[in-house]
Amino acid sequence: METFRIRMLADGRIAQQTVEGASAAEVRARFAVQGIAVLEIRRDARFGRRGRAPKFALALFLQELSTLLDAGLVLIEALEALRDKADAGKAAKHVIDRILAVMVEGQPLSKALAQQPDVFPPLLVATVESSEGSGQLPVALKRYQQYEVRIEQIRKRVMGALIYPAVVIGVGVAILLFMAFFVIPRFAVVFESLTTLPATAQAMLWWATLLRENGMAVGAAVAASFVGAALAVRSAAVKRAAQRLMWRAPKVRDVCALFALTRFYRTVGLLIAGGTPVIAALELSGKTLPEHFRARLAAALTELRAGRPVAGVLAAHALTTSVAERLLRVGEQSGDLGGMCEHIAQFHDGALDRSIEMLSKVFEPVLMLAVGATVGAVVLLLYMPIFELAGSIG
Repeated sequence: METFRIRMLADGRIAQQTVEGASAAEVRARFAVQGIAVLEIRRDARFGRRGRAPKFALALFLQELSTLLDAGLVLIEALEALRDKADAGKAAKHVIDRILAVMVEGQPLSKALAQQPDVFPPLLVATVESSEGSGQLPVALKRYQQYEVRIEQIRKRVMGALIYPAVVIGVGVAILLFMAFFVIPRFAVVFESLTTLPATAQAMLWWATLLRENGMAVGAAVAASFVGAALAVRSAAVKRAAQRLMWRAPKVRDVCALFALTRFYRTVGLLIAGGTPVIAALELSGKTLPEHFRARLAAALTELRAGRPVAGVLAAHALTTSVAERLLRVGEQSGDLGGMCEHIAQFHDGALDRSIEMLSKVFEPVLMLAVGATVGAVVLLLYMPIFELAGSIG
C-alpha cells in the first residue's frame, strides 16, 4: 500500500487530498467511480522512500476496538471514534475510512477487512466472520489478540536462541578480518628481505603485496561480498534453501516440526472456538504450515470430507504427535475439539522450549570450538614460517 497526494476537480473546485492505494491507477479508478476527476497524482515523499505509508498498528486497533465494543458502543460508532482519534494523514485514519466506506454500503466488518489484505491477515478476517453471526465480536477480537501474543512469544524464543550463535559468528568473522587486513601484512614485512621462503611465508607476502597495491579494490570487494550476502539472505530462494537444509538436520528438523505443529494447532483452536467449521478451520490453518506439510494436509482434508475422524486422519498423515492424537480423540468425543487444539498447542509450547534449550546447549559449545579452531589455525599459519625458518637455520 502506497500513499499518494492528488489534485482533483470536485464540485467545480480544485482540491488536494492525501490517500492510500495499491497503485496510482487504482486510486484514479476509485475516484472516477465517484465522479471525481483526478488532475494530478504523485507519491507522497513524506511517508518515506518509495512512498511507503506508515505502518498500521493492528494490535492497538484491535485492542481499542474491543474495549469500545465492551463499553457498549455499536460497531460503526466505535470505528468512527477510532477514526476521529487518529491524526490526519496517518495510516490508521485512511484504513478505518476504507472500512467505514464498505460498511456504509451494507457489508459486514469481515468483508471490509478482507478488502485490505495488506493490513488485515486472512486469519483475522476468518475469526471476525465466524463471530458476526453469534454477536461475539469483542470476544473474537480478544481471542485473536491472545493468539498473536502467544505466536510472538514463540517467535521471540526461537530468535533469542539464535542471538548467541550470531554474536559468536560475528566476532569470529571480525577477528579474521582484523588479522587478514592488519596482522598478516605486518608479519609479512619480516620476510621481505629473505630470498628463500617457505610456502606459507610466500602466501603472506603475496597477500601483503596485494593489499599494498590494490587495498581499496580488495576492501571494496570484501564489502560488496558482505552486502551481497546480506541481500541474498533476504531473497526467497536463499530462504527456501535454508529451510530445506534445516529440515534435513535430524534434531533441528524435530524442532522445526514442533514449531510448525504448535502454530498450526493454535490457529485451528482459535478458528474452531470462534465458530468456524472444523474442515474450514483446518484448511485455513494449513497456510501456516511448511510446503511439504501442506501436501499432507491436502490429502488429509480429502479423507475428512469423506467423513473420517479427525484424529485418525491427521495421525495417518503425520500431522500429529502421539500426545496430540490422544487429545484430538478426547476432543472429538467430548465435542470440544477447539479447546483440545489449544491444549495441544500449550503442551507443545513446553516441549518446544525444552528442545530449543537442548539444541542451544549442544550447538553453542560446538560453535565456540569451531570459531576458536578457525582463529587458532590462522594464528598457527602466521607463525609457521618462523618455525620453518628456525628449523632450516638449526
